[in-house]
Amino acid sequence: MSDQTTAALDDAQQAALSAATALSTWAADLRWESTPAPVRDRLRLVLLDTLGVTMLGARLPERAGLVDAWAPGAGDAPLIGAGVTTSPEIAAWLNATALVSLEMDEGNKFAGGHPAAHSFPAVLALAAQLDSDGPSTAAALLVAYEVGARYGRASTAVPGLHPHGNWGFAGAAAGCAKLMGLDAVGITAAVDAASGMPIAGPFSAALDGNPVRNEWMGACNMSGLAAARLAKAGMANPTGIVAHSLGRLLGTFDPTVLLEELGKRWDIGLGYFKRHASCAFTHPTVDATLVLREQLGEAGVDEITGIRVSTYSAAANLQRTRWNNRLAAMFSVPYVVATALLHGRVTPDGFDSSSAAEFLALADRVAVVADPMFDDRLPDARGAAVEITLADGRVLREEAANPIGDAAREPFDHERTVTLLRDLLGDGDTLARVLDAASSLPDARGVRAVLHTLTNP
Repeated sequence: MSDQTTAALDDAQQAALSAATALSTWAADLRWESTPAPVRDRLRLVLLDTLGVTMLGARLPERAGLVDAWAPGAGDAPLIGAGVTTSPEIAAWLNATALVSLEMDEGNKFAGGHPAAHSFPAVLALAAQLDSDGPSTAAALLVAYEVGARYGRASTAVPGLHPHGNWGFAGAAAGCAKLMGLDAVGITAAVDAASGMPIAGPFSAALDGNPVRNEWMGACNMSGLAAARLAKAGMANPTGIVAHSLGRLLGTFDPTVLLEELGKRWDIGLGYFKRHASCAFTHPTVDATLVLREQLGEAGVDEITGIRVSTYSAAANLQRTRWNNRLAAMFSVPYVVATALLHGRVTPDGFDSSSAAEFLALADRVAVVADPMFDDRLPDARGAAVEITLADGRVLREEAANPIGDAAREPFDHERTVTLLRDLLGDGDTLARVLDAASSLPDARGVRAVLHTLTNP
């Protein structure tokens, strides 16, 4: 960019571009071999979860029709669990939507969403096309996560905005540009180009069960890949546009956050894994409810006269007691409470019984309220308290400061992640292929063959 062009930018754009350049310089210099061992281990764990949950989402009965509607052409990028390979753009989109369709993908409360889901499908699809080596692919995945998470931290969304498809574009673009071998200037250009492509998705889509909410994640991955290609072609013109997209239209943006503890803090180690098939906002409520379920004893759910859930404001908004599909149910606190009490778990198949009269009657007894105490603890703690009132007058209460699986409470290790995936995928060939791919990919001489093992269900 010329000095004349730079001078035309406003102060906010200048600051955003300067911070993006510094972050991109760090990304360009990152080498997998010199990354701390705990960070490399965590990347493998997030990759394992990502591949396993994508395979699980690909099993949904509606996926076959969606894949067919896209009419995927020939290419080297696998549609995980769909039985075909195709172009990286289509693979990035469809693998991303499969990954988030069951609300079980890894997330990061400090970023306010899902850095891996925003970027890993694009990076992996591109890696398959290029047949990149394992260390380069792993480095690109790590860059994608860290850059995306920092853009999430730097963003404060306007009320009602869903986090899918907006700040995460930075991670997808940075990871793809890194994998293409672009330097700091090129990565900056890619990230800036992607910064002009955010989606203003209303959170109400999730509450209403509108599946376009999943498509936002596909669009984000494809946008990141497109932005990296634009930068590689030398056509991107960085202008600090994020100051106007995330920073004005969609909320506020603080570019200084992009560089906080850069090279010292690894956000990938601060994420959470999900053991419940529901919005992360509901997880502390589910954990507390499962504890109380054990205390009910012989009384059982028939003796419950009322249930009160106190939690932070964003979670308290998920209070609907009726839902028209699985997506809407996964964003309902009454749904997850009823499911936990009746089934002792909240898994993808829990929705199948949610229309039963007993289930709906129990959900109707759930009252959800916002408690400023839980708001004051954000973002370090995302908690909830559940009180169950019984017919004999007793009140059972349990509070969860953070959900299980969070970095701050019983974080998942490899063994626990494998146990969860075994429960979801079964202890067979599929799980074995997912485990092998996640383990071998960072060391592979070429990742295409590794990823192709995940093509079939």
